[in-house]
Amino acid sequence: MKKNTGILLSIMMFLEYFIWGAWYVTMGTYMGEHLKSTGLEIGAAYGALAIATMISPFFVGLVADRFFAAQKIMGVLHLGGAALLMGATLVDNNGSFYWIILLYSLLYMPTIALTNSIAFSQMTDPGSQFPWIRVFGTLGWIAAGLLIGQLGIEKTSFTFVLAASSSGILGLMSFILPDTPPKGKSVEAGEAMGTQAFVLLRDKAYLIFFIAAILVCIPLSFYYGFANKFLNELSFSQAAGKMTLGQVSEAVFILAIPFLFNRIGVKNMLLLGMTAWILRYVCFAYGDTGANTWMLYAGIILHGICYDFFFVTGYMYTEKKADESIKNAAQGLFTFATYGVGMFIGTGFSGWIVDKYATGDGGHNWTDIWMVPAYIALGVLIYFILFFKEKNTTTTS
Repeated sequence: MKKNTGILLSIMMFLEYFIWGAWYVTMGTYMGEHLKSTGLEIGAAYGALAIATMISPFFVGLVADRFFAAQKIMGVLHLGGAALLMGATLVDNNGSFYWIILLYSLLYMPTIALTNSIAFSQMTDPGSQFPWIRVFGTLGWIAAGLLIGQLGIEKTSFTFVLAASSSGILGLMSFILPDTPPKGKSVEAGEAMGTQAFVLLRDKAYLIFFIAAILVCIPLSFYYGFANKFLNELSFSQAAGKMTLGQVSEAVFILAIPFLFNRIGVKNMLLLGMTAWILRYVCFAYGDTGANTWMLYAGIILHGICYDFFFVTGYMYTEKKADESIKNAAQGLFTFATYGVGMFIGTGFSGWIVDKYATGDGGHNWTDIWMVPAYIALGVLIYFILFFKEKNTTTTS
């Protein structure tokens, strides 16, 4: 891969995740501040991304891959997305805001797969080259959070303006990215969703894991939808910037996964991840901006173990269990089930819980709120310990 190509791809990844990090983390805080949204309304807005996650494989597999160059369609999607993000700042009611976010999510989510396709098409050794390109996406998310925290704009519409401006830049830049022509391959609807991989569910161990993965998305939804709102209600200064410690943690712990995966096995990796979920929410439940500020930091930093040791390990476990002919379908099915179905259930449920523990002064009883995902994670952990039986999980295929 040429140096100039590598630089372009790195900028592409940086902007792709800068956009997401700029509006997604603080959306719940913005909605509560300006739209006076309930927990259910905030949960529904975050659920829009889950709906888009379920639909985007059809778009990429049935339309984008067959008829259009990846970089061109990505440019159109990001330019349209920029307009919608600006539109989100102009509405003052939750109904209109929800539909804008849903439409935006439907445009944005396919671009994740498209950036990967563009990057892979230019690589001579994807195994060693892709991580160095993809890490710029994590850096982009971190940069968005730090910038928003430093500017003190996380309660304002400027987060959407920032995301819209970046989306416009990436949209224009997409047209000068390396050409990635359409594959022209006909893909059935079931193949796009990964239904060929349902054969994996005949394996009892994988079925137990698959159910646990969907269930653990419920506590995950609490963090994505309400952590920033919670920290702002506690007057935790520059919350968006400090939350990027979670992405730093994610980048650090992901380096340990290949080493641990081969030595302690899949089950222990997943158990560590689920245990971290419980600890994170206990820390949030009892943390404060006084003597227990360390608990707030701990809850944020535990994101690396929570995400990497369950979801990244889960993708690796899925890769290990799937035959060569269904590996792509298996990854698609896992994503559809977790970030689609699981997150859709979780966003609605988390919003209902937040409303249930709202106080009359516009605040919330966060201790009771955070103990709900802690108990759910504990339940998933017990279920997993009792039923997950996997042989020879310490070797990779």
